[in-house]
Amino acid sequence: MDSTETRDAIRASVRALCNRFPPKYWRTLDAEREYPHDFVKALTEAGLLAALIPAEYGGAGLGLREAAVVLGEINHFGGNASACHAQMYVMNVLLRHGSAEQKQRYLPELAAGRLRLQAFAVTEPNSGSDTTAIETTAVRRGDCYVVNGQKIFISRVLQSDLMLLLARTTPRAEVRKKTDGMSVFLLDLRKTQGMEVRPIRTMLNHATNALFFENVEVPVEGLIGEAGKGFSYILDGMNAERVLVASEAIGDGRWFIEKAVTYAQERSVFGKPIGANQGVQFPIAKAHTALTAANLLTEQAATLFDGHQPCGAEANMAKYLAAEAAWEAANACMDTYGGYGFAEEYDVERKFREVRLFINAPVSRNMALSYISQHVLGLPRSFT
Repeated sequence: MDSTETRDAIRASVRALCNRFPPKYWRTLDAEREYPHDFVKALTEAGLLAALIPAEYGGAGLGLREAAVVLGEINHFGGNASACHAQMYVMNVLLRHGSAEQKQRYLPELAAGRLRLQAFAVTEPNSGSDTTAIETTAVRRGDCYVVNGQKIFISRVLQSDLMLLLARTTPRAEVRKKTDGMSVFLLDLRKTQGMEVRPIRTMLNHATNALFFENVEVPVEGLIGEAGKGFSYILDGMNAERVLVASEAIGDGRWFIEKAVTYAQERSVFGKPIGANQGVQFPIAKAHTALTAANLLTEQAATLFDGHQPCGAEANMAKYLAAEAAWEAANACMDTYGGYGFAEEYDVERKFREVRLFINAPVSRNMALSYISQHVLGLPRSFT
């Protein structure tokens, strides 16, 4: 089976699974701010969340292109892949930089669904997008690291068994480069003592939290790779994250386009379908065009990533274009529906809130543009 046939088969499998979880399922969860446990369980049992795990560990051994199809199709159907997307991109940090012992210990458990790795603790209250300014510390004491500090906007901690944590093992003032001195740890949340989790209610159902670490002990064997090299490790994860989130945004955009087209054909005002008016047609067509372009760049970024080629520029551009195009599609759909778009039963307002997140996170559009300006166009660095 070639790559196109593989992706078509994955898409069909995802849609068949999603048919078991109709819009009402997602609408109810959104209203109650509940995690989609049944959906994630079904996705895991179908082997779809293990797409990136090598076959030797019980996974499908597929690439980022195939993983992107899984997440994109969930959103295209009307679901919300953010409930489980972290297991895809966080996995790359473990796959590419974890020890043989760590991979053997955790990957089969993740592939089988006996463990969940859904949390990635990087962002902090005082650092924001400047990851090098994180203040959470991990100090080596004997056979463990002692962690102190805070994290903010960390999703799915209460729904995870494992969590990746980025912390400073060397103070910023003592390193030659500000990107040095940070390390990545894999925490077993079932055994972690001293970490407080405070849920944050947001405008969408995202299971978001603030974390507080007070003398949290992490065994030395929880260190991923080499101490002090964590920033470079998470960049791999972030490029994968950008590609996967871009695919989710494109899936959302396609959902909005299809909803808008259907409604524009069925809704009649002044004796004709509203879709006959260019004022309705053109915004939908424009959004569709932008989504098509974003999808091509997303596929290119995923192909480069799978080939272990540099893809930072493509990943950032793909995420930027996909988020913008999906937001454009959301507004076109909302305008097409008019007042009905604000009614919960049509799901437009729910998806409208969900897709707005991609403009800001992960990686805001301004940070993506800053990366492109500096690393692609060679313009002066705009921040230090």
